[in-house]
Amino acid sequence: MKKYHKILVVGPSWVGDMVMAQSLFIALKNARPDCRIDVLAPSWTLSLLERMPEVTQAIAMPLPRGKFGLIERIKLGKSLRPEGYDQAILLPNSWKSAIPTFFADIPVRTGYIGEYRWGLLNDARKLDKKRLTMTVQRFVALGLPKDAKLPPVCPTPALTISKDRQQAVIDKFKLISSPRILALCPGAEYGPAKRWPTEYYAEVARHKIDQGWQVWLFGSEKDKADAAQINKAASGLCTDFTGRTSLAEAVDLMSLVNNVVTNDSGLMHVAAALDKKIIAIYGSSDPGFTPPLNDKAQVISLNLDCAPCFKRECPLGHTHCLTGITPDRVLQLIALTEAEPT
Repeated sequence: MKKYHKILVVGPSWVGDMVMAQSLFIALKNARPDCRIDVLAPSWTLSLLERMPEVTQAIAMPLPRGKFGLIERIKLGKSLRPEGYDQAILLPNSWKSAIPTFFADIPVRTGYIGEYRWGLLNDARKLDKKRLTMTVQRFVALGLPKDAKLPPVCPTPALTISKDRQQAVIDKFKLISSPRILALCPGAEYGPAKRWPTEYYAEVARHKIDQGWQVWLFGSEKDKADAAQINKAASGLCTDFTGRTSLAEAVDLMSLVNNVVTNDSGLMHVAAALDKKIIAIYGSSDPGFTPPLNDKAQVISLNLDCAPCFKRECPLGHTHCLTGITPDRVLQLIALTEAEPT
């Protein structure tokens, strides 16, 4: 007889969603501490999963995001048969994401109906968007019985960081430790309607540098131009990590900062899972749908009549939902947290 319930979770493809998925992993462990949780996910998310102690094994999805690859998905599923999973939980709603679990002969395959995938799921759930208003609630609910009371209690994501990993990034980037480090995350993969103006970030950077803070800029290769503008306006006194780190290194670096100013982005969720003091700026997206899961987070949203529109670019051409949030307001919120313990 098996000593644990062996679960395969098919993970999401976005950084923020993968962080929120940890709430599901924690909930599964709380319900059955002896269960084993493996996660099938894009290879670039594996460094996040390594920092989630609830996950036993991370399995890299061999196909890039968006590729159908029917034959490859069938082969992947068959290769997983020897693992003997008792249940699969599918977080993506796509038809193709369910193919490997079907061909892995997993007896219970749980997920939302999504793209009409009744034949691939045998524990198909209908998503009640009125009761499950948050992404994290939708993830956690899939780990509960069908008749469970909703919305569920959602554990807070908590990435684990080792001193060795912290020291490794300190040594690699030749950093000087400081009790006052501000992280700025000016990017947002979804589009410009989620990005606070770079000149506003620059004003915050200048002000904190003048007060003796270090300011670190985080982001991907796509954010380098914005980060360069911010750093130029700050007389080159920021430490710019955009495009210079792996996701793993970015997580470990973020663990060293005190405060974070960020758009609604994957890095926002990383910072929240590291229990950082966060000021999260929302424009076209909804802070009620994907909020930072952290009691220390402060959300700024102007709640304009046209927001949230969920558009990549402002359909009205002005992004007042972002430009109306002034640097002074952000600086005031940072000041309120400075006397609080990290």
